[in-house]
Amino acid sequence: MDLEHARYLLVEQQIRPWNVLDSKVLDRVLALKREDFVPADKKALAFVDTELPLPCGGQMLSPKVEARFVQEAQLKPTDKVLVIGAASGAYLIGLAAGLCAQVYGSDDTAEKVAFAQAGVQRAGIKNVRIEQTSDLLGFNAQAPYDAIIVCGSFDVLPAALKELLASGGRVLGIVGELPIMRAVRVSAGAGAEETLFEYNLPRLQPARSVFAL
Repeated sequence: MDLEHARYLLVEQQIRPWNVLDSKVLDRVLALKREDFVPADKKALAFVDTELPLPCGGQMLSPKVEARFVQEAQLKPTDKVLVIGAASGAYLIGLAAGLCAQVYGSDDTAEKVAFAQAGVQRAGIKNVRIEQTSDLLGFNAQAPYDAIIVCGSFDVLPAALKELLASGGRVLGIVGELPIMRAVRVSAGAGAEETLFEYNLPRLQPARSVFAL
């Protein structure tokens, strides 16, 4: 397989048609090797428009969703970003790291953390730190964040996440019930959710009680 051509087709046939038009995000997709982030036995599927099952449990988001989330996070070079569900969003972390100052990733098991870290290391990315944590106290350590991206779904976006935002910060995640879920963005100080697109994802694990304060 010509990997560079596959990356070009990924942009032109999947990501750009999904309303990812920010040139900085598209350039980052072309520069970052997605095959470094997928499970070893799924490398042939690195450029396929689908979620991939992970050996540590859960699934990796499709590339178009990861790129769209990064675009909608409106990242700036000075931003500090938190990605919750680091294994599912391992490639998303890699994309974001090229557009901001620092990315913190979290997941709830050591196996998921190790999976996400392995992709970051293969890509040679230095401005990422991924840790195991299963409650908001783990996220508080580096707060406030300019952007929080949740790689999973909730009934409703937990209000507690907004408390971790810096002024002007934003939280992105998937909310709702099957058959229709929505990706939403909520900004610090704003009450209303902004619907970005429709997309279904499994519930974030562990249970929603993790996000109760």
